[in-house]
Amino acid sequence: MILTIARQNLLHDKVRLVVTLTGVVFAVVLITIQIGLFIGFTHTISAVIDNSRADVWVTSPGVKNFDIALPLTQEKYYKVISTPGVKTASRFIIQFADWKKPDKGQESIEIIGYEPDKGMGGPWGFVSGSAKMLDLSDSVIADQLYMDKLGIEKLGEQIEINSRKARVVGLTRGIRSFTTSPFVFAEYETAHRFSHLRDREFTYVLVRGEDGVAPEALRDMLLKNVDNVDAYTTRDFSQKTRDYWMFNTGAGTSILMAAFLGLVVGTVIVAQTLYATTLDHLPEFATLKAMGAPNSYICKILIAQAALSAVLGYGFGMSISYLAVSISSFAAMAIIVPPQVAVMMFFLTLIMCVTSSLISIRKVMTLDPALVFKEGDRMTQKPVISLKGITKPSARSRTGSSPCAAWIWTSNSARFCYSWDLRAAARPPCSPSWAVSSVPLPGP
Repeated sequence: MILTIARQNLLHDKVRLVVTLTGVVFAVVLITIQIGLFIGFTHTISAVIDNSRADVWVTSPGVKNFDIALPLTQEKYYKVISTPGVKTASRFIIQFADWKKPDKGQESIEIIGYEPDKGMGGPWGFVSGSAKMLDLSDSVIADQLYMDKLGIEKLGEQIEINSRKARVVGLTRGIRSFTTSPFVFAEYETAHRFSHLRDREFTYVLVRGEDGVAPEALRDMLLKNVDNVDAYTTRDFSQKTRDYWMFNTGAGTSILMAAFLGLVVGTVIVAQTLYATTLDHLPEFATLKAMGAPNSYICKILIAQAALSAVLGYGFGMSISYLAVSISSFAAMAIIVPPQVAVMMFFLTLIMCVTSSLISIRKVMTLDPALVFKEGDRMTQKPVISLKGITKPSARSRTGSSPCAAWIWTSNSARFCYSWDLRAAARPPCSPSWAVSSVPLPGP
């Protein structure tokens, strides 16, 4: 019965229902997309680190993030490979560079140089070509998502990096850059020629430990054996880079703030529409209270209305959100919405809508049941006979002569019949043992 009344209240005014759902959908989509962007950014920021297949990163002292670091020297590399517990060490370069397109346009890129034979720090997700193609002189690999940005039309395209000739020999998919300067991979010596580093300089040393050596233990041994460097496990360096770009620069804070504003705006819209719906149905709620329905019963109706709005709005909102996720797979900006976020959004939407109904609940709690007996344009009354749950206006009114009678009234918003047993008329009208039924009546 509670769900029936709640559904009738929502569906009666379809325009207001659309407004309510629009508010819920707006909040769901905005919050989900912002959270998806936040997760997407965190994955993008540390993607190269997370896919490096290294156990430890050796860096210059005081490095704050992956993209910007002072160079190391060959001496540090030799000390790293001589450290107990080290199985493989690989030099790694990342430098900003200028990319000149075939049409003479120019873009900023981040050139990444790695040693393919060491198996650490290279590209992944190939759609054309392979890492073996980097054995060719002055060859590079770019990501398919940035083909238009870099002016690449096909494999074999000739371009310039820092005024040196280069050729695109492979394409990946999904290697995004947070700095808007696309990553371009090359073999270590090739990347060194493209960079502004001096001879025997590089940016990082990627280290893989021997079997049975934990990354944390390997890190400690490197810090002990190599002076004037920092060392991080891959997980720690990934988190350090994420924290820098997402919080130190304010990028992550602005995304989370936008998600919070979406929650606030959605809550306000839903609260306003539910409150307006409650005002339209005050006569109905007054009738229920006059017939003995406790406040808790009416509160359940309002909460049910809010819950139904939440479920409908969540369904539409998540459909739109996952459509945006699909579209983002073809864009440089990733939106990632894992199942955990979808589940969290359902409960958040439910809480948002139920919280919005509190204003309406407060209004109904203070409602005077005498409103049902006031005369006016909003309410008319006439007795009817109720038989076995089927309520129909009686052709011959017999007020009080029928053992089972009902009260019919109409309003601007709905037309309902509430019935009770007249043989118990001597009882207090608010007796909780009386069953109250509501049946929508056809006709004017």
